[in-house]
Amino acid sequence: MKILLTGAAGFIGMHTTLRLLARGDEVIGVDNLNDYYDVNLKLARLARLEPHPNFRLHRLSVEDRDGMAKLFQQEKPQRVVHLAAQAGVRYSLTNPHAYIDANIQGFMNVLEGCRHAGVEHLAYASSSSVYGGNTALPFSEHHNIDHPVSLYAATKKANELMAHTYSHLFRIPTTGLRFFTVYGPWGRPDMALFLFTKAILDGKAIDVFNNGQMVRDFTYIDDIVEGVIRVLDKPATAADSFDAATPDPATANAPYRVFNIGNNRPTPLMDYIGALEKAIGREAQKNFLPMQPGDVPATSADTAELDAWVGFKPDTRVEVGVQRFYDWYRAHYRGR
Repeated sequence: MKILLTGAAGFIGMHTTLRLLARGDEVIGVDNLNDYYDVNLKLARLARLEPHPNFRLHRLSVEDRDGMAKLFQQEKPQRVVHLAAQAGVRYSLTNPHAYIDANIQGFMNVLEGCRHAGVEHLAYASSSSVYGGNTALPFSEHHNIDHPVSLYAATKKANELMAHTYSHLFRIPTTGLRFFTVYGPWGRPDMALFLFTKAILDGKAIDVFNNGQMVRDFTYIDDIVEGVIRVLDKPATAADSFDAATPDPATANAPYRVFNIGNNRPTPLMDYIGALEKAIGREAQKNFLPMQPGDVPATSADTAELDAWVGFKPDTRVEVGVQRFYDWYRAHYRGR
């Protein structure tokens, strides 16, 4: 297939593109290579993609309305994987406008492009953060998500609502993927595992929020990519079970779906740190701090709906994934 993938120089974007190329798809990549984090890492990811004859990159911001319209008109992709976004909960506290520009305006441009290009299926990144103040674990697609606790989460919920509208009005199949704390080789430098690894190797203390009383459904990158591709290959359809009198958030009478992609093995933060200490062979100095605004104490994914839809459940153990990340980090940054 001919697939347009936004955020191609990103962590999930690079890995997903490699898998699509490996199976013979043509990938039209979009990325603006912004400096939210180290551009050199993004360029290194692109260096793995650009030699492939079936990959082309358009250096473009998704919030560029005219640019995105021309891109869809020019390329006419069959399917779209939308991963580009302004990421990060904490950054949204100080740079809120970046989230409206990239996550709201950008998503609008993608939806309009899909509408006018007759795209067969749009799969897009949502986030476990949409569950917000919900404390009923594990998080299920059937749960209400009306209580976001960060602007980042609010923009991701808005994306789901916008997608539903376009699925309803224009019958565009859309599928939102609620990612749960993705980690692994080539990961983002602003994520905990990257920050922890760098600090430990530099002999510095790591910041441990909520005094370490955090639980996360850490999900390895290969499992995320497998879920994305399986979902992309099965366009959303309306749910026969949808009842307009008692609407279920997980179903719709439009070709619209949302799925959790999580490891379904919630792990205490201190165990995650312990796995990293074991991989490095060194104990971390820990700076225990209170919970940060916009954060939540625990996440856990119910993946039954994903399994029922595409027959897949993420299952990479944290000890395995953390070791793979450390091996990559050591080779990439330390040359060994």
